[in-house]
Amino acid sequence: MSDIALPALFIPHGGGPWTIVDMGMRDAYAPLRAYLTTMADGLPRAPRAILCVSAHWEQDVPTVQSAPRPPMLYDYGGFPAEAYRYLWNAPGDPEAAGLVRDHLGTAGFDTAADDRRGFDHGAFVPLMLPFPDAKIPTFQLSLLGCLDPQQHLSMGRALAPLRKQGILIVGSGMSYHNMRGFGAARQGGEGRRQVANDSKAFDDWMVETALAAPSQRSQRLAEWSEAPAARACHPREEHLLPLMVAAGAAEEDPATIALQTQLMHAHVSAVQFG
Repeated sequence: MSDIALPALFIPHGGGPWTIVDMGMRDAYAPLRAYLTTMADGLPRAPRAILCVSAHWEQDVPTVQSAPRPPMLYDYGGFPAEAYRYLWNAPGDPEAAGLVRDHLGTAGFDTAADDRRGFDHGAFVPLMLPFPDAKIPTFQLSLLGCLDPQQHLSMGRALAPLRKQGILIVGSGMSYHNMRGFGAARQGGEGRRQVANDSKAFDDWMVETALAAPSQRSQRLAEWSEAPAARACHPREEHLLPLMVAAGAAEEDPATIALQTQLMHAHVSAVQFG
């Protein structure tokens, strides 16, 4: 075991497979793709495993992906055929998955394991860019279907010791996720301005919150629905909750803003804790 802790990350994974499939939005996705591609370059050491908390998996209790070789889960629709042929054959890590269950159990959580669950697009799409050789063991942890922010902060705190055990914690979501808003933005005019304004207000709050002192950070995240334009940006908060897990795992470590960009006219950011 090393004393050098890996960071905990909150990353935007974009829409479906758009960061890896060219659908006429290459320029719009270029900043996010560039960030994801180089995401691992500044890590203090190579991870021995990656734990991904994706916005696209919810369960009644925290559930770990425990297959030694997780399959692919193409949990999107309406994309070109190539989007369903991508393979990211990272091995799983049943031992590390058991460690996650141990830490969560000690913190009072009931847990479960799923040996059939595949890598969803919140995991394989962003991770295949910085780790294209798929050699690092990788596994997912579900969100809680109750969507309680305090519970997700507590989950993260329970997982904090993993960072010194060589496990990179990646929360994969988005600081703006309103599908009707994206639709309105595509129409231009007032819809586009509304998405830009709402997302800017919320993203500014998120950045300010991430950079706050850790005790303030946790309190603000627990009360995220009071933030400017909160429900306009997150009618349902599953894409924000991976941030709570990453922030909880940060404990007292400060944050830096790793990326600020726009996707489909919405302001989004990535945060690195530690």
